[in-house]
Amino acid sequence: MQDLWTLTDWQQAYQQQRIQLSDLLAYVDSLNNDDHAWIERADHAQLQQQIDQLQAHCTNLHTELQMAELYAKFPLFGIPFAVKDNIDVAGFHTTAACEAAKYLASDDATVVQKLKQAGAIVIGKTNLDQFATGLVGVRSPYGAVKNSFNADYISGGSSSGSSVVVAKCMVPFALGTDTAGSGRVPAGHNNIVGLKPTKGWFSSTGLVPACRLLDVISIFALTVDDAWQVAGIMQGKDASDDYSRTHPENVPVGFSKGKIAVPQQLEFYGDEQSAQAFQLAIEKVKTLGYEVEAIDFTIFNDLASALYNDAWVAERTVAVERMVTRQDCHPVIASIISQADGFSATDVMQAEYRRAHLQNLIQQALAPFDALMVPTAPTIYRIDEVEADPLTKNSHMGAYTNFVNLADLSALALPNVMREDGLPSGMTLISQAWHDQALARFGQAWQALSNLPLGRSAQTYQSTGAIESTHSVRLAVVGAHLSGMPLNFQLTTRQGVLLQKTTTSANYQLYALKNTTPPKPGLQYHPEGRSIEVEVWEIPKALFGAIVAEVPAPLGIGNVQLADGSWVKGFICEGYALEDAINISEFGGWRKYIASLNG
Repeated sequence: MQDLWTLTDWQQAYQQQRIQLSDLLAYVDSLNNDDHAWIERADHAQLQQQIDQLQAHCTNLHTELQMAELYAKFPLFGIPFAVKDNIDVAGFHTTAACEAAKYLASDDATVVQKLKQAGAIVIGKTNLDQFATGLVGVRSPYGAVKNSFNADYISGGSSSGSSVVVAKCMVPFALGTDTAGSGRVPAGHNNIVGLKPTKGWFSSTGLVPACRLLDVISIFALTVDDAWQVAGIMQGKDASDDYSRTHPENVPVGFSKGKIAVPQQLEFYGDEQSAQAFQLAIEKVKTLGYEVEAIDFTIFNDLASALYNDAWVAERTVAVERMVTRQDCHPVIASIISQADGFSATDVMQAEYRRAHLQNLIQQALAPFDALMVPTAPTIYRIDEVEADPLTKNSHMGAYTNFVNLADLSALALPNVMREDGLPSGMTLISQAWHDQALARFGQAWQALSNLPLGRSAQTYQSTGAIESTHSVRLAVVGAHLSGMPLNFQLTTRQGVLLQKTTTSANYQLYALKNTTPPKPGLQYHPEGRSIEVEVWEIPKALFGAIVAEVPAPLGIGNVQLADGSWVKGFICEGYALEDAINISEFGGWRKYIASLNG
């Protein structure tokens, strides 16, 4: 199983029967913990219980068709994953990296339950900075988690263990958490993807809180595609979570402004290799066709500093002291939560007013841009350097992360480059709340351009298809709505994004309609037809109706089959209008027909 890296690798191995569910028992036994990434690995009983539940669905399945139905129902069939040890998994202990807080979980966290229902199997709980307080990965009684590329260096925290087991390809994905950057900094330090969702998109029921108002459960994976597939399974409003939110259906599904912001004030704490890596990231973004503009970073820094230097630290104190006394904590954690003693209730309210003001300013500053790009971390330190100066070095790690959840933003950490010293350096894209899909779509283009090895593997990025969601509609356009045509603005002004240029299946005829302004074609299904050029656009669901309302007779919106056999919504035409129309199918598309008219 050492050659299985991505979700696709695991899925194909099961489907081709190169591996069986029972192989997971020996596989988990073979995993070592030299890097301190694991707190609890699954024993045979814990694995067998999950395997038995899956095998119950396979007993009478033999044909390829039946197996295909199984894998459709269980898209993560038999795929192992790891869970940060502040998230509950039934039958496993939850410690939050504090022995005094340890308890045996009786129920799965909501997101874990959803992943299990999709067929995935938990193989262990991973190490973390105690109570998810830290960005370094060394604040744990279970040992400092070592960087997957150089054991002398930090792995980043607090989701240290989850990042390392993904980077070392022990699992194709793992769950972390992110309050101030814990789902991003470890991704940057270990050459993997870290998806930090919009607050409330994933349920946090079953999560030991660090800062209840800011916490999100995050995803580590080797590719954006894998992270997005897992996100699609985890997402959804949860009535048991007071801070869960319903995903809006009017948000962009991709970038459309062509502009990326970067900080005007960049700080790398003397790390020239990190500075060079970020300059390379800027050049990559330009290669992808984006304009890059430096913006004043003062308000971002001001909000970032509030997380540990203002009354917000009291929220961590509340979370920890519900479980243990300060004397039970790691010394650094105890010193951090003790800061709350210096703040009053009125200080907390003042801190919230200031946070809201800075969030408003940040969202205004980001409005002209598709996203803000920052270094995931400004530098990286050796473990002994952090242990000698724990507070200062940790604060450096959060220079570009601390403000994100306070400002209610979405973020995606991506591998950028391997430095001359052999350590990875990452960058992070940050956008408005609910722009997660747009970030993921950009992430695909970024990983394809970067062409880096995935984590510590020998494999490079291969896209598995479009980043799709249940909050948008795919629409095939055939005439005046094509790119560059007169009505294309009806799509772009509704935040439409061009997914692909393709053709219909070979069962359509195209007609030039009479008396239409601007000129429009009519598309009709016909058994003796041919393939017709189309563009497939993705439109937010809430804005799709506005496009439909503008479609004049005899046109309408129906279902159109594409060349790959899939069906999407598309422009079709009433039969009566074709009686005096001109059949232009021989041109293969509207563009060539219009070009023929212009000589």
